[in-house]
Amino acid sequence: MSTDRPLLGIALTLAVCLSAPLGDALAKLLGAHLSIGQITTLRFAIQGLLLIPLSLALRQSWRMTPATFALLSARTVLHVVAIALVVLSLRALPLADFIAITYVMPFMALLLGWLFLGEEVGPHRIAACIAGFGGTLMVLQPAFLEFGLTALLPVALALAFTLYMLLSRQLGPRLAPIAQQAIAAPLALILLLPLLALDTPETTWITPARALWGQIALMGIVGSGAHLAMAAALKYAPASTLAPMQYLEIPAATLIGWLIWRDLPGPLATLGIAVTMASGLYIVMRERAIAARGPAPTPAPPAAPPAG
Repeated sequence: MSTDRPLLGIALTLAVCLSAPLGDALAKLLGAHLSIGQITTLRFAIQGLLLIPLSLALRQSWRMTPATFALLSARTVLHVVAIALVVLSLRALPLADFIAITYVMPFMALLLGWLFLGEEVGPHRIAACIAGFGGTLMVLQPAFLEFGLTALLPVALALAFTLYMLLSRQLGPRLAPIAQQAIAAPLALILLLPLLALDTPETTWITPARALWGQIALMGIVGSGAHLAMAAALKYAPASTLAPMQYLEIPAATLIGWLIWRDLPGPLATLGIAVTMASGLYIVMRERAIAARGPAPTPAPPAAPPAG
């Protein structure tokens, strides 16, 4: 991994922090007009239109072993589920609360990395995880009182994307990032198109009004671009440098939510956001201190991948 251009890596991460909440906001706007299955299908269709030609133009290899294909297929299923949960969650939840709840993700990543990948998790990180989860509960409590079980959907999303991250770590050395996303698009469409034929309330095809096509295209471009920008950022700077920047996604989501819907988190949710951010930043700072003391530290996980 090249780490000689950290400013470029930070700039790319900041772009992700602005674009990812914008992509979620577009999904929330479209959720009022289109079905969940339709939005998810259109999202992957645009990803394919953008990235398949790019991957072919770069002459990236799509060859893979059966084990790699199985990993990619499983990760694609998780990505489809995650995007569907984004749309379903945002139909009810304010954007800032939604983003804040999903930031239980880095704590899940540490726990699952310890359980399944044998990554070391010391008492300091365990304590920070407990505090971060407590902060998430502060955001969840008022949301749960207002929206009921819908407030738990971002937790399910966080679990899906945490598993997505763990599979991405396994795929990284085997397949280029653009090729991964290019191949994932038709795989997702193979899964999604039969669901549209079921014609249920959440999968039916609703012909979009002409004014919505611009939002649909922008959602696909922003979502695909955010994933690629984060992958590129990690080539120029280590995760321990970029992770603090990613927490700027929460205030960015708050600003976008206020501009569009005039939504702001309540006092308890605001406190919970602060606790979650502080806990995540503590983990990142501790990882950087460990890295400065000795070789081969356990890499700090990114705060969260772009949801869309």
